[in-house]
Amino acid sequence: MSRVGRLPIAIPAGVTVDVTPDNVVTVKGPKGQLVKAMHKDINIAIEDNAIVVTRPSDVKEHRALHGLTRALVNNMVVGVTEGYQKTLELIGVGYRAQLQGKKLVMNLGFSHPVEVEAPEGITFEILAANKLAVKGIDKELVGDIAADIRSWRVPEPYKGKGIKYDNEVIRRKEGKTGKK
Repeated sequence: MSRVGRLPIAIPAGVTVDVTPDNVVTVKGPKGQLVKAMHKDINIAIEDNAIVVTRPSDVKEHRALHGLTRALVNNMVVGVTEGYQKTLELIGVGYRAQLQGKKLVMNLGFSHPVEVEAPEGITFEILAANKLAVKGIDKELVGDIAADIRSWRVPEPYKGKGIKYDNEVIRRKEGKTGKK
C-alpha cells in the first residue's frame, strides 16, 4: 500500500471540501478557493472530518495515481489555509527588482527591463532590492511563476550571477588557469 496515499488528510476548521461524483474536488478556505479534477478511477471520500483517498485495485497505474491524488488534495488544503511562497534572489551587479502595480519589473543586465505580469491568484512581494517572493494558494502555479522568473537569468557556475531560489546551492567551477 502507498505510504503517502493511505494517510488521511485532516480538514482544518474553516475549510470546506466538496467532491463531485466525477471526482472534481473543490476546497474553500480562509485564503480562497481551489478546484481540481482528479482521475476518475481513484476514490475520494470524506469520513469524520478527514479526506480518505483509496484505489480500486493494485494495477500499476492505480498505485501511481493513489499517492499523487492524495498529495494534490493535501496541497489544496494547505494552500487555502496557509498559502505557498517561493523566495528568489537576484545576484549580479545592478540586478534588482521593483513593483509597478501588480507588475514585477526587473533589471537583469539586458538593454531593457524585464516585466512579469502577475496572473490571477499570484502576488509578488519585494523583500529587498535583490530579493523577491512569489506568493499564492496554488502550489503548482507559485512554482511555475517562480521558475518562469528564474529562467530569465539562470545562475551560472563561474561567478554565480543570475536568479536563484533562496535555498538553492550553486555548484561553482574554477575559471581558466594561466599558461605554464
